[in-house]
Amino acid sequence: MSFALSEDHESFRKVVRDFAEKALAPNIERWEAEGKGLPTEAVQGMAELGLFGLTAEEEYGGAGADLTTLCVAIEEIGRVDQSLGITLEAAVGLGINPIATYGTAEQKAQWLPDLVAGRALAGFGLTEPEAGSDAGGTRTKAVLENGEWVIDGSKAFITNSGHELTSVVTVTARTGTTADGKAEISAIMVPTNTPGFTAEPAYRKLGWHLSDTHPLTYDNVRVPEANLLGQRGRGFAQFLNILDDGRIAISALAVGLAQGCLDHSLAYALERKAFGQPIGKKQGVAFQLADLQVAVEAARLLTYKAAWLKDSGRPVKEVKQAASIAKLYSSEAAVSATRTAAQIFGGYGFMEEYPIARFYRDAKILEIGEGTSEVQRILISRGLGLPVE
Repeated sequence: MSFALSEDHESFRKVVRDFAEKALAPNIERWEAEGKGLPTEAVQGMAELGLFGLTAEEEYGGAGADLTTLCVAIEEIGRVDQSLGITLEAAVGLGINPIATYGTAEQKAQWLPDLVAGRALAGFGLTEPEAGSDAGGTRTKAVLENGEWVIDGSKAFITNSGHELTSVVTVTARTGTTADGKAEISAIMVPTNTPGFTAEPAYRKLGWHLSDTHPLTYDNVRVPEANLLGQRGRGFAQFLNILDDGRIAISALAVGLAQGCLDHSLAYALERKAFGQPIGKKQGVAFQLADLQVAVEAARLLTYKAAWLKDSGRPVKEVKQAASIAKLYSSEAAVSATRTAAQIFGGYGFMEEYPIARFYRDAKILEIGEGTSEVQRILISRGLGLPVE
């Protein structure tokens, strides 16, 4: 049994790491200080490297690569900056993948070439002010009138939804009632230039300052009936399937953060001196670094195991369980890693000019986005056969 990535994956890792360290890392502090949100030049840089099209079909300009390849890219971007890592993850996982998986030939031809090339971004409007983990509680409505969907409602915390490059946001909405009285949820693609669609001012967030995140308003938004994505009434189920890949990708993002904490902390422990010796010589620091190394390795193994299961076509149930396990462990390990790194850096870990402070701010959302830690524990418990509510 081999736990090593292929030579191609490792070669690709070196390419992405070189790009992240040379093209992204030197600019992150400036981009954050400017306070303008997601820098277009960063998106363009990732696009030139082909990162947005890694898993897309070749006929639309993609590379047709596996999920493991995408995870490698997200890990390496996330090792430098989480905001840009989530930009890539959401652009592919929530923007491109739903269209590539459930879109018609016409929808794919219309939207995928620009999205795959990074000339445009797409968002996915699922979460609402009162419907987060309980996505089945969606209140946004879409009524079919004279060949058009008329959409009214609001969404919250939507990534890549209001940037100058954003061209389309897929929205989940109640389109009727099922035979058993439950809400029928469908997914509908809404171009961002549609009258009545508004990306409200960006959130002021604790972290992910370079990520584009907005609340959305749909006020009598009208789009063609043909903008339905996938089957009517299957929007929620479709999105749950998309989330399996997303959770593995978020896990890779968390691995990148933990690895970044380890890299910076190790370098600091070797150069920072106290009482005439490098602090890394002290067991109190050395043991913290050792524990951090263990957490990084465990998180990485869980992440790439889940990606391998998906790439190998293993049963959906098996992939779902592995995705939740990886996401739960890696996200919580990342949060702990930032706390450890800040402790090793001491007062400097509290200063904004050091990346540790940014990592600390960015980490918490990993335990919340794409399924909270509590949701992951519910899913894992169900996977064990327990009758969890």
